[in-house]
Amino acid sequence: MFTGIIQAVGEVAALERQGDDLRLRVRTGKLELGGVRLGDSIATSGVCLTVVDLPGDGYWADVSAETLAVCAVGALQVGDRVNLETALTPATPLGGHLVSGHVDGLGQVFSVRDDGRSRRLRLRAPDALERYIAAKGSVCVDGVSLTVNLVDGAEFELNIVPHTLRETTLGEFRPGRRCNLEVDIIARYLERLLLGEAAARPGDGDGVTRDLLQRCGFVRGTD
Repeated sequence: MFTGIIQAVGEVAALERQGDDLRLRVRTGKLELGGVRLGDSIATSGVCLTVVDLPGDGYWADVSAETLAVCAVGALQVGDRVNLETALTPATPLGGHLVSGHVDGLGQVFSVRDDGRSRRLRLRAPDALERYIAAKGSVCVDGVSLTVNLVDGAEFELNIVPHTLRETTLGEFRPGRRCNLEVDIIARYLERLLLGEAAARPGDGDGVTRDLLQRCGFVRGTD
């Protein structure tokens, strides 16, 4: 588990294709690796990757075909910058929100505009994820824990403060860029509890609907 508070920005040092899989080397810059051991997890632009080698200035990780299919790691090139966070411990301040590092889908930057010293990003999520994104709720974008300011269907807006622009790759975002999205894990578990057995049958039902919420007592009837 992670918090979505980025500790360092690293750089892709090598990419080795191995059949349908990928081996990735990241130089970690100022990230503290003293406590990292083989088998530990490091969130790499929001993707939980297992450390398989520690060459001294960073780490190697294997990226499976499943991970390549659902996140933006496959589009990385040598020299690209990535957001880094080591796994949380019981003593880690939870400054962001609980992040699993399991990417739910790819978003796309729709627009970027300055707002004082901050910057406003408008992103579009896959249609299947829009129901999990709520105004003033949390979302993880390329590993960064952020508060949603506005929701308009599958599009949502984020306000990025100067510190976050400096200390993450979000300052490099431009319209058209694709990014890793992880929705709030609490929203997913809540949906699972509300759907009950239907959640275990792929494609069964329409997810959380007003009718379901009304039957569960969360919404009052209109008559």
